[in-house]
Amino acid sequence: MILASREPLRQWRWPRRLTLAVCLLAAPAFAQAAPAPDPGAPLPYVIGLHEAYLTPQYWAARLDNADAPIMDRAQIDAQNARMRAQDSHIQDIAALPAQLDAAQVRASISALSRWPGRALFNERGQAIAPALRSGIEANLGLDAIPAHVAPAYGLVVKRAALRTFPTRERVFSTVGDTDIDRFQESALFPGDKVAVVHRSADGRWLFVHSERYSAWIEADAIAGGDKATVLGYGTKGPYRVVTGATAQTAYTPEEPRVSRLQLEMGVRLPVLADWPAAEAVNGQQAHASWVVQLPVREADGRLKLVPALLPRSQDTAADYLPLTPRLLLQQAFKFLGERYGWGHDYDTRDCSGFVSEIYRSFGVLLPRNTSAQAVSPALDRLPFTDKDTKAARDRAVTDLQVGDLVYIPGHVMMAIGHVDGRTWVIHDTAGGSWSGADGKRVQAHLNGVSVTPLEPMMASDTVRYIDRITNIQRLRAKTPE
Repeated sequence: MILASREPLRQWRWPRRLTLAVCLLAAPAFAQAAPAPDPGAPLPYVIGLHEAYLTPQYWAARLDNADAPIMDRAQIDAQNARMRAQDSHIQDIAALPAQLDAAQVRASISALSRWPGRALFNERGQAIAPALRSGIEANLGLDAIPAHVAPAYGLVVKRAALRTFPTRERVFSTVGDTDIDRFQESALFPGDKVAVVHRSADGRWLFVHSERYSAWIEADAIAGGDKATVLGYGTKGPYRVVTGATAQTAYTPEEPRVSRLQLEMGVRLPVLADWPAAEAVNGQQAHASWVVQLPVREADGRLKLVPALLPRSQDTAADYLPLTPRLLLQQAFKFLGERYGWGHDYDTRDCSGFVSEIYRSFGVLLPRNTSAQAVSPALDRLPFTDKDTKAARDRAVTDLQVGDLVYIPGHVMMAIGHVDGRTWVIHDTAGGSWSGADGKRVQAHLNGVSVTPLEPMMASDTVRYIDRITNIQRLRAKTPE
């Protein structure tokens, strides 16, 4: 449970396999401080769902310590330092050598840009033609990599896709299912820092390293600057941190490059606190907005830092939020109902992007993909194998706390509470299924951020999600080793 005192939680360890049953039964997952609010009548379709379950307040009201800190700022900083030191999926672009040899660059690109072994189709359901494949692969420009490459540095100026190959061509592994573009990897956001190590043959794409990912990005999304300026951007406050699902800068025809710019949860922007009160910003007086500094790309590709207005009506804060169960719930539910976007497609996000952006609004760093998050050595991991019994898995689920991350192959869910003998999760999911009243599996197409019970969720007619759990990760304060 979320305990009345945080101190026992700070000393808590995932129990060893042989003592799992005793330890988990000794610590029920969610304390109930007062009678739970009336959830109201059940909603149709999603099994066991009530109207009240779709609000963070309902789940917070069930906790006896909803406002107790899970980790304070110093503990989060220590957690992030562990993540950077221990997890190979987190990259320090500042530590790149001044010169990379061609083999290193080629290896980085080839590790990502490998043509899938499965058949691929375009949006019309037609197989990808050999000539198109050849053209896409040729655009990698691997033969043009010089013997030595000096990394160039830049800032992202707009939300931009990270791609497997230097192409906008969308490809799919199932005819008729055009939601999952197999060349879509992730996205970067305004102010993100990158090291550029290669340019595509057509010159329109850059292969970049960022803190959490290496991939192809369109060149017009990057403004190049000297290393010190790029890496120094946003390192000093004051700041505004986006705490809504998204925020937008103010519309401005005077400076279209920073007009209605979409900013994602957890993006942190420096504030120009000494901006003269009487001086307009891009044609608008600033009293009702924050004057923030944003990167833009000049016509020659160079970086320029300019003022922009972030309206006070937008959901932002002066710093990262305190990491508490109540605020974790609040942040997660801000995405409720948002369309699922594989690899941050559709200007939204997928399951791992969803949980990492929730935690980013608290200043917590997580790897980008589920495969990396699930096994990160920097977190408090409880692994499962096919040797774990059904009873052990069920007990681990019973012990889940608010904010715990539950991984099955290719998917992550965040625990939000227990009610009616079920464990409930919020997750960004493309599908989902459970057994209907007639015993047949209901194949749902949730296709967005949804609240569901965990126990009834089925991976097939006979296999539960719980049976497929590979890891549970918990963020908590650790005793220094």
